[in-house]
Amino acid sequence: MERKSEINGHALPSSASTDMIVEKSPKMKKSFKEKLIGFLGKNLQVILTVSGVLVGVGLGMMVRNMDLTKAQMTYFAFPGEMLLRMLKMIILPLVVCSLVSGAASLDTRSLGKLGGIAVAYFLVTTLIAAGIGVTLAFIIKPGVGAGALNTNELGLESISNNKETTDSFLDLARNLFPANLVAAAFRSYATDYKMVAVGNDTNGTALYQKVPIGTDTDGMNILGLVLFAMVFGVALRKLGEEGEELIRFFNAFNEATMVLVSWIMWYVPFGIMFLVGSKIVEMEDVGLLVTSLGKYIFASILGHVIHGGIVLPLIYFGFTRKNPFSFLSGLVTPFTTAFATCSSSATLPSMIKCIEENNGIDKRISRFILPIGATVNMDGAAIFQCIAAVFIAQLNNYELNAGQIFTILVTATASSVGAAGIPAGGIITIAIILEAIGLPTNDLSLMLAVDWIVDRTTTVVNVEGDALGAGILHHINQQEIKKQQERQQQDGELAEVRVESVANAQAEEETSPLVAHQTKASAAMPEAIESVL
Repeated sequence: MERKSEINGHALPSSASTDMIVEKSPKMKKSFKEKLIGFLGKNLQVILTVSGVLVGVGLGMMVRNMDLTKAQMTYFAFPGEMLLRMLKMIILPLVVCSLVSGAASLDTRSLGKLGGIAVAYFLVTTLIAAGIGVTLAFIIKPGVGAGALNTNELGLESISNNKETTDSFLDLARNLFPANLVAAAFRSYATDYKMVAVGNDTNGTALYQKVPIGTDTDGMNILGLVLFAMVFGVALRKLGEEGEELIRFFNAFNEATMVLVSWIMWYVPFGIMFLVGSKIVEMEDVGLLVTSLGKYIFASILGHVIHGGIVLPLIYFGFTRKNPFSFLSGLVTPFTTAFATCSSSATLPSMIKCIEENNGIDKRISRFILPIGATVNMDGAAIFQCIAAVFIAQLNNYELNAGQIFTILVTATASSVGAAGIPAGGIITIAIILEAIGLPTNDLSLMLAVDWIVDRTTTVVNVEGDALGAGILHHINQQEIKKQQERQQQDGELAEVRVESVANAQAEEETSPLVAHQTKASAAMPEAIESVL
C-alpha cells in the first residue's frame, strides 16, 4: 500500500517533496529547544507578518501624537507604498501565466467541470453573503435615527456618480473582451456621457440628449486578461505537440514569478508595519466617525465574522468532511497581508505560495482558480455593499419593498464580479446598487469615510472564500482521480480474468456460454487475418 501524508487536512501520496513538507514523527523525542527552533523555522514569516501589524499599530499611535504635516505623512508611508507597488507589479505576470499554464495543464472535460463548479460556488457564496448583509441591516437598522447626520461636520468630500445601471453592466461585458490586450494591462473601459443638441422645442429652446461615449480609465482590466488567458491556455492544449513549447514557456515564467513572490514575502512584515502605521496617522476624528457610523461599522464587521467564521467553513466541511480551521491555519500570512493592504489582487501572490506549500493544494487547481477568485469572488464586498444600500435607504427614511430588496441582492451579487480588487474598490459598486433602486448617491461619502475600517475585514473574507473554494475543488479533483484509478484497476483485473478464462476454455473445453462466446471470437480473428493475407 502507498503511504499517505496529510497536510492541513489534505491527504497526499508520500514522496520526496511531501516528506520535506510533512514532519514525520521521529523515533526519538526532540528536546524543547529543537522543537522551538523547528517551529520558528516553519512559521517565521507568519510570526514576522503578524508582529508587523502589531508593531505598526503601536508605531502609528506614537507618531500620531507628533502632528505630522501632509508631506511628512507621505514620507512615513513610503515603505508601505513600496510593498503595494511590488505586489501590484507581480499581479500581471502571475495572473496571465498561472491561468495559461493552469488551463493548458487540465484536459477540456475536467476544465469545464471544475470551472462550472467554481462559478457555481462563487455565485452561491456571494448570494448568501448578500442575504446576510441585507438581513443584518434590517435587524440592526444602522441608518435609523441617523437622519440628522451631517456630512459637513465630518469634513467629507462629496462623491457624485451619474452612471446608469445598464451602462455599468454593459461595461462589465465590454471589459471581458478588451479591444487591445496591451492597453488592458493598465487601462479598462468605462462609459462617460456628453450632451448632444438634438433640435429645438416649440419655444426655440435647444434640446439636449445625454449620449454614452466610451472612455479609458486607469486601472488594469483584470477581467479581460483572465478570460483571454483561460481561452488561450485551452487553445494551446488543443494544438497538441505544437503548443507544448509555449506551454513550457508559460510554466517556466510562472515558476520564476513564484520565486520573485518568495523574495517579496520577506519584505511583507516591514512594509505592513508602515502600511498599518500610516493609516492610523492619517485618521481624522475617529471618535466622531465611530459614534455617527458605529452601527454601520458593527453590522458590516459582524456580517464578515458570520460569513467568514461560520458559513464558509460549513460549506467547506460539507464538501470535504475535513476541519476548515486546520486548512485556514496555514494561510495566516495571506490573511494578514489582506488585512493590511485591503486588496484581493495584492494578496494573490502570497495566497498562491502559501496554499501550495502549507496546504498541499495541486498547482494546477490553485493557479487556475485563485486568480479567477481574486477577480470575481467578492463575498465580503457583497456584505458591506448590501448593508450600505439599506443604511442609505434608512438614512433618507426610504421604505424598501420586496422587489427593491430582491434587486439589491441580485445587483450586489452581479456587480461584485466587476468590483476592482483594490482598496475602496467596492464603493463605486454601491453606486450601481443605489441607482438600481432609485436612491441618491450623495451619501456615498459616508461609506468612504469609514471604508478604511470595513475594507480590512472585507478583503480577509474575500480571500478566505477564494482559498476555501480552491480547497473544495482540490478535494473534488482528488476524488475524481481516485475513481478513475479504481476504474482502471477494475478494468485491468477484468482483462486478466478474461485472458485466463480464454486460456482455460481452450485447454479444458469448458462449456460456459460466456467463455464459449469469448473463445469463438478469439478463434475467429486469426482465420480472418489469414484469409485477408
